[in-house]
Amino acid sequence: MRDAYHEELDSIGEGLVEMARLVGSAIGRATTAMLDADLKLAESVIAADQKVDDLQHELEARAIALLARQQPVATDLRIVVTSLRMSADLERSGDLAQHVAKLARLRFPASAVPHDLHATILEMGQLAQRLMAKAAEVIITKDVDLALQLEQDDDEMDLLHRTLFQHLMDDRWKHGIETAVDVTLLGRYYERFADHAVSVAKRVVYLVTGEHADEIQTAGTPVEGA
Repeated sequence: MRDAYHEELDSIGEGLVEMARLVGSAIGRATTAMLDADLKLAESVIAADQKVDDLQHELEARAIALLARQQPVATDLRIVVTSLRMSADLERSGDLAQHVAKLARLRFPASAVPHDLHATILEMGQLAQRLMAKAAEVIITKDVDLALQLEQDDDEMDLLHRTLFQHLMDDRWKHGIETAVDVTLLGRYYERFADHAVSVAKRVVYLVTGEHADEIQTAGTPVEGA
């Protein structure tokens, strides 16, 4: 029975990794759909979000069943509760990728992004995908140092987000109000996606150490089990 219990815990972790990989792929493909005005690709991203939702519901059901049957305590309880929270972060990340794809669909056959901002949006999309790939690695490895690095990596997304606003506030902006709204929304989607990747990593820190990431000194703090 105990082996089956831990196999179920491992299975929940594997489901989280799959969710992270799916939403990472989704934000990359949604970015391509946006910049290339690719309607077929946008539609595929929108449809694929259902799989992420289904996975979250499945993981939620498994976690609740474990709580009811096994009444876990200590580390096992942290794993179950933290997994529930991570699945919510990942499901929301999938929604944000879907929002990007829906904006691409809305503006088809044009692109919502002016040509002079293509490079910035591409960079934001690529960074979002990298952050989520790193979050998936953190879930697998339980590497606290790597998890703590994600917040520093997220500073790059914040910088790109500010760059977008500098363009929007520039007196030379010539793309109109509708495009300004589109770009503002896109910037927010990518920023929030990155925030959720960081949140997943922070939850792994709590899972491993029992402490919140903000409470941990990044230099020389001993980690539980090290």
